[in-house]
Amino acid sequence: MTLKDRLNVDIIGPHVADIPWLSTIIERAEFHGIVDGARNCTPDRFLEEGDIVQFGDHQFHVLHCPGHAPGHIVFINKAARVAHLGDVMLSGSLGRADLPFGDQTALIRSVKEKLLPLGDDIQFTCGHGPGSSFGRERLTNRDLV
Repeated sequence: MTLKDRLNVDIIGPHVADIPWLSTIIERAEFHGIVDGARNCTPDRFLEEGDIVQFGDHQFHVLHCPGHAPGHIVFINKAARVAHLGDVMLSGSLGRADLPFGDQTALIRSVKEKLLPLGDDIQFTCGHGPGSSFGRERLTNRDLV
């Protein structure tokens, strides 16, 4: 029985552009030595830019920010002025774009055209290391200055 079945929940996201990743989970798991339990996945619903995901009273706006992966999405809580970026931007650098399906030009465009315009006061968490703010990164991020 899968976790989805045990919890009776839908699988939501990522963006439809990540189908190439979702359809190769088994092969990628085996490459990393995981031989039991990995399964390819098809979500019940993909997320698109402009969608809103809600947890309790917290609303997160979805932005499609390709580059690290073609379907990478970030979650913005406008009321709390907080963003959850994953590996799009890290404190002091950008996420990797040298992995399969990565695109450095798209990654930089996502940050400059979608994230930084949201405001310097927005704090963010990222996939690796400490968080930061868009304002700090605008001034000090070696990949943006």
